This record gives sequence, structure tokens and C-alpha cells, in this order.
Amino acid sequence: MNRLEKMFQAAGLGPDEGVLIHKPSNMFYLSGYTGEGLLAVGRGFQAIVTDFRYTEQAERQAPGFQVLMVEKGVSHAKLAAKLFAEHGVKAVRYEDDEVTVRAFEKIRQDIPSVEFAPLNGAPEKVRRIKDEKELALIEEACDISCKALDIVLDKIQPGMTEKQLQLLLDYTMLELGADGLAFNTIVASGVNGSLPHAIPSDKKLERHEMITLDFGAKKGGYCADMTRTVSLGRPSDEMQTIYGAVLLAQETCEAMLAPGKCCFDIDAEARRIIDAAGYAGRFGHGLGHSVGIDIHEEPRLSQLCRDLLEPGVTITVEPGIYVPGLGGVRIENTCVVTENGGRTLVHAQKALLVL
Repeated sequence: MNRLEKMFQAAGLGPDEGVLIHKPSNMFYLSGYTGEGLLAVGRGFQAIVTDFRYTEQAERQAPGFQVLMVEKGVSHAKLAAKLFAEHGVKAVRYEDDEVTVRAFEKIRQDIPSVEFAPLNGAPEKVRRIKDEKELALIEEACDISCKALDIVLDKIQPGMTEKQLQLLLDYTMLELGADGLAFNTIVASGVNGSLPHAIPSDKKLERHEMITLDFGAKKGGYCADMTRTVSLGRPSDEMQTIYGAVLLAQETCEAMLAPGKCCFDIDAEARRIIDAAGYAGRFGHGLGHSVGIDIHEEPRLSQLCRDLLEPGVTITVEPGIYVPGLGGVRIENTCVVTENGGRTLVHAQKALLVL
């Protein structure tokens, strides 16, 4: 069963229903196409609707799809409407989490005489379980990320700014073969470490400070996500205590990954460990999230998610402790749930590294 058929099945799509796909990650997953436009698909037809800039690209990337080109006065939706009419489509599903209210009103005007209903995340439901090709690309992205870290760690010096370290890490991932960056690299040193999503600044790295590096390469359209916190010289006793608590939470929860395990329960164990260490309230984000074409996918290890893990789910395990005025520590691996448990795709050292 191909990906389109899996989506139709997940959506319960009827024979007289069509689907509009606007979300770039879903367009890529379902067709291989990475340009602008939309997909108009249904049982028995599949098309990419785009403009002159991308028609050749679409033909190359998605040879099994019909490519329709918009012209002056003929919108993407109007072309989709013609296709739907040709195939007797009476109802259309759309991504109500992607299309704006204004855009949807225009779509309704351009595709009259059909009923519209939300797609309810059907493509994302199919995307949860990664196939072997997807897992290989995520693992390759993780491998590039780990190699880049090894290179960069030897070049970190006091006086270097967070921005300079970010640029060095980003360049190194690209030099090692990354197609791009999975997200904006985070570099947070010293007191900035208490900011989970700190933006690299002109702050200079100083002796005896912790440095949190959260980054990931992208390969073949798939993301890596990893975090390591290192110390530029011996850290304070309290920061060592914090590091130990985070490491224990990370390793304990990573070992819990297995089919049938509840996401909520794994997250709760990380909070139990961190609370017991005396840092209750200082771990305010979820323990992890799935990774794939998008850096944040479902399911999530969090206080709100009671989904059960399945083989083929890729998921991060990233506990942290953040203390304003002092700093913070986060340790993160991207992992995959296997038939028998879990396997990490990130092999960089997790024990505290003092540079």
C-alpha cells in the first residue's frame, strides 16, 4: 500500500471525495515534491498544482503525479476544481490546521458545489511510523550531527561568542554533507543556559561555564535532533549535581522506550527523578517529541499525551533543569522504538565532558 492509499484509509476517504494538501511536509511525504503549490488527490487521481517556476521540478521529483500549471486568472484552487469535477468529487477534505480563514474562503469560492471537511491530521497519522528508508535518513542526519559535534568541541575556546560557536557548528554540519539544518541551532552558555530555547548572542564563553548545544542536521528531507551540555573548565558543584540529575533522567527514560509504553508515564518518570533531586518546577517542557520531516511531530512524551508507543516511532528523550541566574543543563538523544524496546540514533558521549 502506497502512502496516498494509507492516508485515504486513515481518513476513511470515500470514492467521491478528494483531498487538498497545502502543508509542505505532507506534500513532500506523499509525493516527493518540495516546491510550492498544492496536491489535489483522490481515489484514481493525483496531481500537483503549481506555477511555471516549479513545473519541471515537480515532474522530476514526482513522476507519478500529473502536473498542472496555473495561469493568469486561474488559481490553484480553480485548477483543482476542474480536476475534482472530472473525477466526480462531491466532497473535499482540507488541512484546517494549515489553511488560513481567508484562504479557505477563497478556496470555497473557487471550488463551488462541494462539501468541505477537515482532514483531521490523516497524513500526520500515517507519518508517525517511519519505514526503513526514513529511518536510514534520520540516522544519517544524526551521524552527521554527532561528527560535527566532535569536530567543534576541539575548537571551543574562552572568548568565542555564542554566535561564533553556532556558525561554526552549522557550517561543520553542512561541510559534512547535511542538506540543511533541522532547526535554528541553540547555543546557550552560563546564565543563558536557563533559557530552554535561547537565541545565540554576542555573549562570550567563559571558564567554568556550562554550554548547551541543541542542534541537528537535515538529510534527504529528514531531521536529526540532539543536545549536549559541556563545561568549559570544571563547573560548580551545583551544576555538576544538576548534570547528574538530568543524565539519570535521560538514561532512565530512554531505557523505558518500548512498544505499548504510555508517553505520559515516561514523561512522569523524568519529572519524578528531577523533583527528587530538589529541582521541582525547573523542568517545564515535555520530555520529548517525534522527529521526521518536521522537527516536531507526534506523538510526544509529555504530560498531555497518553498515546502508546509503536515500533517505527522516532522520538527524542530530552530532560532538562533550568535555574534562572545560574544556568541549565539539557541532554537529548533521538531514538527509534523497535519491536523489542528502543534504540538511540545518537552516539555522542553523554557523561559530562569538561573541555
